Amino acid sequence: MAGTGEAVAAGVPGARGADGLPRHGVDRATFRAIAGARGGAEAVRLLRAGQLSKRALLLLALRRAAPGHDGYREAYARVRALQRDDRERWEEVLLRPELDAWAADCLRGATAGEDVALDGLGEFLRSGPGPALALECEGLRWSPSIDHAGPRRLDYGRPPAGPLSFSELALWERRLAEAWSILVRRHPRHARAVAACVATVVPLRPAPGGEAVSAAARRAYGAVAASLPGDPVLLALALVHEFLHVQLGALLDLVPLHRPNGAAVYHAPWRPDPRPAGALLQGAYAHLGVADFWRAEAQAAAGRAGAGAGDAVRAHEESVRWRAHTLAAGETLLGCGELTVAGLEFTAELVRAVRELGGPGERGRGSEPEGAGPGGRARGSRSGGVGPGE
Repeated sequence: MAGTGEAVAAGVPGARGADGLPRHGVDRATFRAIAGARGGAEAVRLLRAGQLSKRALLLLALRRAAPGHDGYREAYARVRALQRDDRERWEEVLLRPELDAWAADCLRGATAGEDVALDGLGEFLRSGPGPALALECEGLRWSPSIDHAGPRRLDYGRPPAGPLSFSELALWERRLAEAWSILVRRHPRHARAVAACVATVVPLRPAPGGEAVSAAARRAYGAVAASLPGDPVLLALALVHEFLHVQLGALLDLVPLHRPNGAAVYHAPWRPDPRPAGALLQGAYAHLGVADFWRAEAQAAAGRAGAGAGDAVRAHEESVRWRAHTLAAGETLLGCGELTVAGLEFTAELVRAVRELGGPGERGRGSEPEGAGPGGRARGSRSGGVGPGE
C-alpha cells in the first residue's frame, strides 16, 4: 500500500478475481480520506457500490438455499429483470435499509433447515420507501423519506416514534429542513455526503428523561434513526454522527479493520463501561466528527450576526472535550493489538485528523472555513444499535 492508487482491499471496483467475480476495493487515498471523516460523496459512491453487490449476493445465496420456494423464485426473477431493465428501481429495492438484515436472517434460517418466510422479497418489490421530502438549501438537495410506520423497521435500540400524525410529520419536515440548512451552510462537504448516503430517517422516542437520542444499525445502510430535539443544531449533529457510523459499517464490509470482538475490553472516555475494540473504533470515528462539528460551530458563531456568546462558548467547550476523548480512544486502539494492518493505518489517520483540529484556543490546521466535520452526539444524548455499541 505504498502508492496512493493502491487498493487497500483485494482488487478495485470492476476488477475480477480468479473465480471470475468482480471485486470491490478502496484506493488508498479514499481510504485515508474516509478515516479522516472527509471522504465526501465520492467515498459514498464507492461504498454504495459495495453494498449493492453484497445485497445482490445475499439474494442469490438465498435463491440457492431455497430452490423450491416458488414465491421467492418469482420475486428473484423480477429483481433480475429490474437489474437489466430499470437500474434505478433495482438499486432502490436493494438499498432499502431493512433488506440486508431480512435477507441475512432468512439465509441463516434456510441454511439451518428451518421453515423461513421468504415472501418478504415480493413485499420489498411491491412497496416503496414512502414519500420523499424535497429539502433544498443553496442549490444542494436532500430527499430523505421518513419511515415512521414501515412494517420492517429495524431495532435501533430505542423505541420507535410512530406512526406519526400529520402535524407530527410536518414538524419533522420543518426541523429536518432547518438542520439541512445548517449542514449546507456550515458543513457543506458533509452535507453532500449525507445527501448521497442517507435516504431514510427513522423517528425515535427520546430517552425517558427527555434527552435526544440517535442511532444507526450495522445492517441498515442508508438509514439514520433519531428523536426530534428542539435545537436544529443537535439534529444536524445527529444526522452526520450517525452517517459516520453507517459509513464505517459499509467500509468494514470491504476492509476488515479489527479482529472479531473477543473478551478484551478497553476504556471508552465517553462511557462508564469498557468496550470491545470494534465498538471503541465505532465511537472514536463518530466522535472525531463530534469534535470537528463543534469546532466549526464555534467558528461560525464567532462570525455570525445574532449569535449569542453562549453559542460560541458551548461549541468551543464541546469541541475541546470531544477532541480529547477521541484522541485518547484512538491511542488506546493503536496499542490494543487487535487491529488489522489496514485498521492500524485507518486509526493512525483518524488520530492524525484529531490532532489537526488543534488544541484549546487553536485553529486546527485541518479545519475548513465551512467546518467540514461529520457529526456526533450532543451532551446528554445517547446512541445505540451500532453493532456492539460505541
